[in-house]
Amino acid sequence: MRSPEEWTRRAWPVRGGGATRGTRSLAGQFLVFQLVVIAIVLVAVAAVSVTQSTDEFRDVRGQRMIAVAENLASTPIVRERFADPFAAQILAPDVDRAVALSGAELAEIVDPTGTVRVSTDPSRVGRRLDLSGSGAAHGRAWFGDLDVDGVHSLAGQVPINDVDGVVLAVVSVSERYPSAWRLLGGAGERLLVYLGLGAALGAMASWLLSRRIKRQTRGLEIAEIAGLAEHREALLHSIREGVVAVDDDGVVTVLNDSAQALLDLTDDAVGRRVDEIDLDPAVAEFLLAGGDGRAAQSDVVIVTRTRVLALNRRSATSQGRRIGTVTTMRDSTELASMQGQLSSHKSVTDTLRAQTHEFANQLHTISGLVQLGEYDSVHDFVGALTRRRAEISDTVTQLVADPAVAALLIAKTSLAAESGVALVIDPDSHLSALDPALSTDVITLLGNLIDNAVDVSEGSDAGRVTVRLDDAEGMTVSVTDSGPGVPAHLREEIFARGVTSKPEVPGGRGIGLALVRLVSAQLGGTVEVTDAPGGGACFSVSLPPARLAQHA
Repeated sequence: MRSPEEWTRRAWPVRGGGATRGTRSLAGQFLVFQLVVIAIVLVAVAAVSVTQSTDEFRDVRGQRMIAVAENLASTPIVRERFADPFAAQILAPDVDRAVALSGAELAEIVDPTGTVRVSTDPSRVGRRLDLSGSGAAHGRAWFGDLDVDGVHSLAGQVPINDVDGVVLAVVSVSERYPSAWRLLGGAGERLLVYLGLGAALGAMASWLLSRRIKRQTRGLEIAEIAGLAEHREALLHSIREGVVAVDDDGVVTVLNDSAQALLDLTDDAVGRRVDEIDLDPAVAEFLLAGGDGRAAQSDVVIVTRTRVLALNRRSATSQGRRIGTVTTMRDSTELASMQGQLSSHKSVTDTLRAQTHEFANQLHTISGLVQLGEYDSVHDFVGALTRRRAEISDTVTQLVADPAVAALLIAKTSLAAESGVALVIDPDSHLSALDPALSTDVITLLGNLIDNAVDVSEGSDAGRVTVRLDDAEGMTVSVTDSGPGVPAHLREEIFARGVTSKPEVPGGRGIGLALVRLVSAQLGGTVEVTDAPGGGACFSVSLPPARLAQHA
């Protein structure tokens, strides 16, 4: 994976502004390329035509050469006088007549050793003719290629045999091969017309296609297109926010470096469907939800196993046509932790407010009794308040040795009582003094779970919240409420979602349980929700001993 600096170094040197001097435009290059292809095709067609014409010439004219040679060899005077010392003069008229009638170029009579005895070209008399590849030297008529004075020719040869079949001489009639242009002309004038018409149409189509390419690329040249692509990659991968683009088929088309880090993905996720990637189910559902064309009007908070992500989705269009969605995401883990701490402080403030209200009512009662002169009643009332406060403090401190957690439980007891809910500490609970950092995390876990339990238990018959702490092996924090419980299909979703656009302080119902799961995951633990034995829900957080030892 390239770093943003590498992308920037690769992309920034490229500049726009059209084709440089001496460099042909993209449309021009394409036109030249197409014309070269057309030329190659035309040459190939011409070569095939020449080859076919050559084969046709060889077959037709070869048989003609054999016929002329047979006719000459069967002439009586030729058979009688071919061995005469003056045969070149005596048989010259007959040999010339055979050439004139057949259209051949050369007719000769050769003895079995290959010496030319008679020829239409007097200068060849006495020369040698290669008969090594000819079947005529063995008594059979033959036609084929022959090299005559360095000229590639087609020859037909027929033997002159005696009554015993012995070859006495060979009659050879030859004609040079025509040129390629002559062969093309012989193939018909229409072929040349077709070739010319094909070249013209191909050139016109290539020109029109090059114009279309120029319009679609908006006049940009190859270097400019490459520069834009590299600029896009450099900017996209330099953005601190995660960017994920998904097309209408649910396939990931863009995934920048930040998104890969936030979602724990690799480059191979691009080009695959969202539901085929190892994504948190809530994130996958959010990315695919854009298929209905609706944008996410506000930032949606999704809590994965390790992070708190704020996601925002928008539809992507091209030339007025919808092509998918683009989702941006920010890592709000640190902000969520701060929100959790703020929520804890707010909880303490609310507890102090509740206690202030409670103390104010008690002081008003004492003041009324004093004014009535009921001093014995004042003594009894103050004693009862002192004993009840001491009982709550003693119950908590006997089970919980950590001062911060004990203080939280005492304060939450008063706050729950104001809401008409009884907060009870399980008598089997036990918690030793904790490291300050771990104590802060436990307060976050416990505070959010108790707040959630009190909220759902308020207004129920015999509202009750039970807290159990156990540090025998690792640590277990359980909070049971008397509310309506959590349906099975929602037990994962309640830990995953929240909305940051809430008017109240974030960290309430929207993200409180999400913070519980996040803090649990950071401590290497898990959180789950089950049905409580007497109705309601039971939230349990389990932290392993190994991670707790790191805070000791």
